[in-house]
Amino acid sequence: MNIGLFDFELPAELIAQEPARRREDSRMMVVNRAKRSVSHHYFSEIVHLLPTRSRLIRNNATVLKARIYGTRSNGSSMECLLVQAADTDNSWWCMLRPGKKLARDGRFWLPDGSQARVLDRDDEGHYRVNFDLAEGVSVQQIIDKHGVMPLPPYIRRSQHDPRSKMDSERYQTCYADPLRAVAAAAPTAGLHFSNEILKQLRASGQRLYDCTLHVGFGTFKPIQTESVEAHRIHRERYELERSVFSELREAEGGLRLAIGTTVVRTLEDAARRFRDLPMDGKAEGTISAEADIYLYPPAEFLMVDALLTNFHLPRSTLLCLVAAFLAPGESGGVDFLLELYAEAIRERYRFFSYGDCMLIL
Repeated sequence: MNIGLFDFELPAELIAQEPARRREDSRMMVVNRAKRSVSHHYFSEIVHLLPTRSRLIRNNATVLKARIYGTRSNGSSMECLLVQAADTDNSWWCMLRPGKKLARDGRFWLPDGSQARVLDRDDEGHYRVNFDLAEGVSVQQIIDKHGVMPLPPYIRRSQHDPRSKMDSERYQTCYADPLRAVAAAAPTAGLHFSNEILKQLRASGQRLYDCTLHVGFGTFKPIQTESVEAHRIHRERYELERSVFSELREAEGGLRLAIGTTVVRTLEDAARRFRDLPMDGKAEGTISAEADIYLYPPAEFLMVDALLTNFHLPRSTLLCLVAAFLAPGESGGVDFLLELYAEAIRERYRFFSYGDCMLIL
């Protein structure tokens, strides 16, 4: 399948630079796959649009404030983006900009005066950086004090942008678990939920479940191979309670709505990887693995009946996943997807992380 099938022209003004005034004020396109119909709503209406006793599964990962600005020895500024803790104390794999000017043993300084030294570079262009911190100071404390949200590159922010304070709240779901600060990017479909909407959903009899997927920067990586199948998908770790997994495998328990593609990856990877795990809704413990599942037409879906998702970038693995979900087991989802995106553009929906959403039933 040629990647060009997943291309589309998007007016730059439709790339959302800020979220809606209130989380639930975002717009929502509702797609009925069986009828191939479309209707237009606001997210606040979701309470009345879902079947009774639906099961909503959300990713409770917290986004790490992983972008830190530093200073090189010549006084010029630089940007350090923490990707993953390395296997030694106070060392992390990072993305540096500009990075090429910081060869091995290059140094830069953090806002509190702490020194950071480049130790190594891997094949993906990530740098292993050691932070020389005062006794009793951790990298996490540096992040808490100096870090800012690692917004995707299409959301334009300068180093001292006054909107950074707003980003700290709004580029985070209202149900993010502070003990699970493991995400490099937000599970953006969840950004539309407010505490009030969650309260209304519970009052109407809907059931909420949590999983944790460590969203990585690979989620933004475009497919650069000519064919969709040749792309090498990124890996992301996840955790899911065994009791929740057992309950969600029961297809007759009510519609299973994945809040975002990160939840789809978690559930569909677990459904295949742990297919032989005994079913027991009271089982204790957690299942954990690195999701390497790659979903594109004509993929089948084993544990997801409905999907809430934002509008995604051209040539992305997320776009491939949505196309597959629109027509499971078939190839017609690609054309359907492009029709829906064309309508979203005509209707002036806002795209990407801070944009509007689509509910696929």
